[in-house]
Amino acid sequence: MKQPSRTPAGEALSALVLDLFRVNTLLLTAGDRLVAPLGLTSARWQVLGAIVAADRPQPVAWLARDLGGNRQNVQRIINDLHHDGLVAFEANPHHRRAQLVVLTEKGRRAFDSAMELQAPWINEIAAGFSAKDIRAVHGLIVGLRDRLESAGK
Repeated sequence: MKQPSRTPAGEALSALVLDLFRVNTLLLTAGDRLVAPLGLTSARWQVLGAIVAADRPQPVAWLARDLGGNRQNVQRIINDLHHDGLVAFEANPHHRRAQLVVLTEKGRRAFDSAMELQAPWINEIAAGFSAKDIRAVHGLIVGLRDRLESAGK
């Protein structure tokens, strides 16, 4: 059976997606190495970042949505963070069973320490790229994400 052919844009996007998969793996591995001395992983750091970025305490399901992740996976990470004293749970006045996740002081210190390590690391990686080019690629990735999110609805 003959395979449908890709448009030039489809071919270019297919190549980009394959490289994004590889970049994602490399970023997670590098992130794990960067924050390992803090007792974190890339996944834990990412969840802490979502909690920090939220304008108010949120339940796990909302954090998972913000991360574009699976609720069960985020719940497992939140449980690990709670076990290590990095997050706590608060009562949710809008939903009895969906507790709100909040950063503890220990969690704030861990996140801040991770960000102190991240700044020189990201600056080194960014060296040689123009901010304009980085913003252009970011815009393309955001557009791709938006289309994928819309297609999933």
